[in-house]
Amino acid sequence: MGIASPPEPPATRRFVLSNGLKVLLARLPESPTVSVWVWYRVGSRQERPGITGASHWIEHLLFQGSPRYGKGEMDRAIIEVGGSLNAFTDSDFTAYFSTVPRAHWAIPLDIESDRMTRARLDDDEVERERTIVLSEREGNENWPQFRVEEELYELAFREHPYRWDALGRREDIERITPGELRDYYRRFYGPQNATLVVAGDLALGRLRTEIERRFAGLPGTGEVPKALPPEPEGHGERRATLHGPGTTPYLEMGWRAPPLDSPDTPALLVLDALLGGEVPLFHPGWVGGPGSDHPNCRLYRALVDPGLAVRATSRWHPRVDPGLFTIQVQAAPGVTPERLEAAVLKQIDRLRRTRPAPRELAEIRTRARRGYAAAYEGASRTAFRLGFFETLGGRAFERRLFNALNRVQPPEVRSLAERLFGVEARCTVVYEPRRR
Repeated sequence: MGIASPPEPPATRRFVLSNGLKVLLARLPESPTVSVWVWYRVGSRQERPGITGASHWIEHLLFQGSPRYGKGEMDRAIIEVGGSLNAFTDSDFTAYFSTVPRAHWAIPLDIESDRMTRARLDDDEVERERTIVLSEREGNENWPQFRVEEELYELAFREHPYRWDALGRREDIERITPGELRDYYRRFYGPQNATLVVAGDLALGRLRTEIERRFAGLPGTGEVPKALPPEPEGHGERRATLHGPGTTPYLEMGWRAPPLDSPDTPALLVLDALLGGEVPLFHPGWVGGPGSDHPNCRLYRALVDPGLAVRATSRWHPRVDPGLFTIQVQAAPGVTPERLEAAVLKQIDRLRRTRPAPRELAEIRTRARRGYAAAYEGASRTAFRLGFFETLGGRAFERRLFNALNRVQPPEVRSLAERLFGVEARCTVVYEPRRR
């Protein structure tokens, strides 16, 4: 049986400038802050071998100067008024955001309009950032989880650009040229490929006028990403074993999963919640990062509670093209990878053979509703969600997805598990610590 719909997200005004820039405005009465986000539909999906990591590198460079803001001045302008700013790069998009006290809303708008098409990507800054990006990559390589996930995606994808991490491959970071980065920026950055989101307690009429004044004169650049050829189907399990420093083994398994706009997505969200505990996309703290284990989920009860693992969770990362559904498990001391894998596969087999109990689905729906109701609390969360769904699925898609999740029945979950978790589609990576 379904549950009542959650409270409506804030009303949003949407318009498109003549140069192609999409704009979403959400008024939040009495909000003390204003949050400004710019979403570009460019990420590692638009890269190719030789320039992997370009999107992430551009993310760094866009903080290093533009005609109006010199090096360091963007950060200073926001921080001096008590605000915060940052950015992140994913496979399908890059997002830049600032949240400031309400009285200073014009500052982030000025910054974003100035660097949308006029960022200074000079040779010296590129070389300085090369060192920083390489250091970031080296820091991540110290974590077994990063190495395992990178290997898993390389196994799962032989042709599609999802096979490399947004950080890029080391050899490309070492060789990519300033000219290639400038070409990449000029190709994908611009109003046609961007969405501006502003959330806060502002008069929307005046806000629209100020946005048009700052952005309407920008050239209509920014190539909209095209459809990519699908990744060929896998034929047989793919496995790898990594070795390195550590105390206990780590296991990650992956299966090819549908894209965000698939009819299977509602049941996939339920599968992820059954195994991992949270309801991705309908969790107030969700910003697209890794999932966290949950004491009520099946993996936790089957592996952590009996002492086989110290962490066990699942993750479906919503993507434009088919991606992966993954399971991550960190072994408890003395537990072998073989025991971990057997325990995980037992839970997978249970999902394929047996329908989930109605009470499990009822609990998931309740968690989704509570998360959805809290997901729009505050200017930053509101602007994030509006921009995310506008970039990947359109504003109305979020509500349709929630309603569809609310209607998922046990037979649908079992059917999807049977199709999703086939042995021939499985990729497995084991990390074994070196013996001293």
